[in-house]
Amino acid sequence: MFKLISNCSFAVALSAALLLAPAFAFTQPAATVAPNAGITSASGAKLINGYEPKWWKEAVVYQIYPRSFQDSNGDGIGDLKGITSRLDYLHKLGVNVIWLSPHFDSPNADNGYDIRDYRKVMAEFGTMDDFDAMLAGIKQRHMRLIIDLVVNHSSDEHKWFVESRKSKDNPYRNFYIWRPGKVGPDGTMQPPNNYPSAFSGSAWQYDPTTKEYYLHYFAVKQPDLNWDNPKVREEVFSLMRFWLDKGVDGFRMDVIPFISKQPGLPDLTPEQLRNAAAVYASGPHLTEYLQQMNSEVLSKYDDMSVGEAAGITLAQEPNLVDDRRHELNEIFNFDAIRVNRDGRKFVSWTLPQLKAVYTRHAEVLTKHDWDTVFLSNHDNPRVVSTFGDDSEKFRVPSAKLLETMLLTLRGTPYIYQGDELGMTNYPFKTIDDFNDIEAHNGYKEEVLARHAVTPEAYVENLRHMGRDNSRTPMQWDSSANAGFTIGPNAWLAVNPNYKTINAAQAVSDPDSIYNYTARLIAFRAKTPAFVYGDYKDLDPEHPHIFAYTRTLDGESYLVVHNFSSGEITYTLPGGISAAKLQMDNYAGDEAQTPTLHLKGWECRIYKQAR
Repeated sequence: MFKLISNCSFAVALSAALLLAPAFAFTQPAATVAPNAGITSASGAKLINGYEPKWWKEAVVYQIYPRSFQDSNGDGIGDLKGITSRLDYLHKLGVNVIWLSPHFDSPNADNGYDIRDYRKVMAEFGTMDDFDAMLAGIKQRHMRLIIDLVVNHSSDEHKWFVESRKSKDNPYRNFYIWRPGKVGPDGTMQPPNNYPSAFSGSAWQYDPTTKEYYLHYFAVKQPDLNWDNPKVREEVFSLMRFWLDKGVDGFRMDVIPFISKQPGLPDLTPEQLRNAAAVYASGPHLTEYLQQMNSEVLSKYDDMSVGEAAGITLAQEPNLVDDRRHELNEIFNFDAIRVNRDGRKFVSWTLPQLKAVYTRHAEVLTKHDWDTVFLSNHDNPRVVSTFGDDSEKFRVPSAKLLETMLLTLRGTPYIYQGDELGMTNYPFKTIDDFNDIEAHNGYKEEVLARHAVTPEAYVENLRHMGRDNSRTPMQWDSSANAGFTIGPNAWLAVNPNYKTINAAQAVSDPDSIYNYTARLIAFRAKTPAFVYGDYKDLDPEHPHIFAYTRTLDGESYLVVHNFSSGEITYTLPGGISAAKLQMDNYAGDEAQTPTLHLKGWECRIYKQAR
């Protein structure tokens, strides 16, 4: 078994004017002449350290999970008007791009990742007019918006599937993947093959109307689309143009490597079953379909495309993002975020393991490939509770350290809502506290059906791994329900620590994680080395210190992190000496020296002497 981390437009003239406005502090270094400055890319752009400059490489992305961000009408569910009301908060933070998790019409079997109508806004979130107002507000603040593209599957309530299941000769039958069952050894009818679902159980569902099974890699209510049907691809490309023409700036593409299925859909071998995602992501037509998407849609716009690349190894990553292939701009590689897990099980991790991930990326990815940097999202627990220390003493410094790391490593950084506040995992007690379909399906299979673990052990693991940790409502202030809703209840319980961890407190405190992150984002925006500079890990095997440099055209920055609660006296290797201190999460200072005295969870950024 495997686990995935898994029409009223605003004025065209206003949209065009705002899109032409500069959204970022730089597109190439202002004070230096970068290497390869005289060399141009195929598009004619001057290269920076061998890289073609792009706005999405320089951006800092902030993910919004709309159901949990801000409720504007008291029904306990976040909505688009709520997001619009908080845009100044995001603008002050300094993020350039907002990634909006699914806002489409959906029956919510998987919290919006089961789409019923791709051209309609979920009623709980508002109307298309609300979307247009939100988008206009984003553009007015010189930010950009990317939205989720969920097209490996739809909802079983989508009109295509409603028609598809009516009869075997329905015009929409081939929009999905239908197969007859097979007779098992005991004479009973069984699914067409042994494919597992990411949400437990078989990936096939029997439908009595036509007496066949349909494929669903995820929930039963999420039937997979048949991308081998050119009409399906035409429909997907059309809905993409709809949103791009409306003014969105690109897409985060949900499990996009899964769109090409294996010919004949044979049974998986026992070895393949241990990593079914790798099989699902290795269909023979993936390149063809992505290049067609790029040719017919993406290449026509100044957009950003980032794929959720479950099942894709680092070695395979350039096959999707090499800019000479004309497919995607970026993908989410999960190597870093999964150093602490073994399938569905939370395991201990070491800092050298994490550092090795970033070194491998630097070695494998070329100047034609671009990376993403993230340690949290809507499918993963809170970053400070997972990779930091969420104790009262070290929550703030460790959260600042993690933000520093994310914003100074190679690649486009992604911040998940609430991480800029140091929001923590929720203190779940029983399975009934969880909303997530993945958590409940796993409980039914592993606890109730197979008795593989006790209920207590299952919930204890979920406290570390569960997706609901990141989906609890945003903590805005110390009022009831953390200011998320004026209604009596939020759709998911608010973390009880909201009275001390909230945005109102953070914005007013100059030493808060929020204000530190804002300064860090501003620093990155004026420092090309943190975008296009070379990366080098100075001490890969140290168990607690992560020290690395980012270097561009002779300008070098040293970043040092203490990933422990203990104080450490650390001598920089190779005769390197710290130079001018730029930022420190303890707001301290220290004389220039090769030996540093670091507090628990302290991080520093130095500018090296030329």
